[in-house]
Amino acid sequence: MKKPLSKIAQWLHIDSVEISNILVSGVSINTRTIQPGDLFIPFKGEKVNGHKYVAQAFEKGAAAALWQKDEPNPPLNVPLLFVEDSEKALQQMARAYRKEHQATFIGITGSNGKTSTKDLVAGVLSPYFRVQKTIGNFNNNLGLPITILSLDEDTEFAVLEMGMSGYGEIEFLSTLAKPHYVVITNIGEAHMQDLGSREGIAKAKLEIVVGLNSEGYLLFDGDEPLLHPLIKQLSPAIKTIAFGTNFSNDVYVHSIEATENGSEFDVNGFIQDHFMIPVLGKHQVKNALVAILIAQKAGLTNNQIQDSLKNVSLTDMRMQVIPAKNGSIYINDAYNAAPTSMKAAIDFICETTIRPEKWLVLGDMLELGDEEKAYHEGLAEYISPKDITGVCLYGPRMKWLYIKLQHVFANTHVIWSEQDYESIRNTLNTYVTSNSIVLVKGSRGMELENLIE
Repeated sequence: MKKPLSKIAQWLHIDSVEISNILVSGVSINTRTIQPGDLFIPFKGEKVNGHKYVAQAFEKGAAAALWQKDEPNPPLNVPLLFVEDSEKALQQMARAYRKEHQATFIGITGSNGKTSTKDLVAGVLSPYFRVQKTIGNFNNNLGLPITILSLDEDTEFAVLEMGMSGYGEIEFLSTLAKPHYVVITNIGEAHMQDLGSREGIAKAKLEIVVGLNSEGYLLFDGDEPLLHPLIKQLSPAIKTIAFGTNFSNDVYVHSIEATENGSEFDVNGFIQDHFMIPVLGKHQVKNALVAILIAQKAGLTNNQIQDSLKNVSLTDMRMQVIPAKNGSIYINDAYNAAPTSMKAAIDFICETTIRPEKWLVLGDMLELGDEEKAYHEGLAEYISPKDITGVCLYGPRMKWLYIKLQHVFANTHVIWSEQDYESIRNTLNTYVTSNSIVLVKGSRGMELENLIE
């Protein structure tokens, strides 16, 4: 975004700005990452008042700043835009910039796989178009507006991740972004404590259609039974595409083969061809279907899609392959975990032929509400000594799974630690060999990537 301050004042319905020829080239809410030319936006939080950092923002090159009218002692002789509420002003600016922007907007939500799908979609389009995507976790009521205002004016595709914890949040983000494509990757159990059931989660995710462009498409996980009755209730004018592994979907994947270089697979339905991604896991192959569908709608040929998919890369800690010094392979999937994604990752390890000795390092799954004990215990039915060599469990909740498994595996090959990595590290150092593959997965708060290091 490159706009004169007078234009931003116009977006915010501010009558006059004395220094109207100042050029703003971005927005920032953090003086540690602010860039020269940014508009600094201070928020009044419970613990920190961003107005205290406005002077520092100007010292670091801010072009201008917002200032809430109820905040006393604004600095003098610097360009300020006075607003009632900084958060609403940020959203209002994003709404105005989005209205002017000519890019194709893609909104992606889901309990799991949002970031991977975002990376795959952006990766397949990037060789042929000017593409920008959500950076990090900027996917909420503050992050999405910042992402939109960070788009270059000549961006052709904006790939936006949309997160939520309760009802109404996805609707707000969708209405703000007005996407041409919306995607629901799956329905899991994350935020069960806020939404009460998977049915509630499905309804909350489907809010993403509220802002959908009238000519746009909804791409959804056709393998998820909870979505089908909700999809049927939508307006017939909304164009939908079901994707998944089931042959009843509009586009479905089959014949998935995992190698040390990634996943090869066939696609059938109204797209038919053979593809490869340098990423492991059936769930990641399903995410790749979204990228293939959108790329085809964007006018790319299958050959172009195949070429770009071979070179995509995902954000770290999403089925990330890490070779160890002793020849073993670690799969770092430690960014997050819920029962659905945990089962998908375990299924991959059970099915893969990359290495014969298979180890699981699993950390607590958080934010599951009253059913968390049952969800942890339920993983036991997916873990068997005929498929898995050993299991290392970490965190207080994983004790429930440990109790279920301790009589199934030999003592040395199933261990549990509540709060330190030492026993797990020692077990892996002792038993993991060049014939081993090790899956490491847990919720973000468990920080299991530290164990890999």
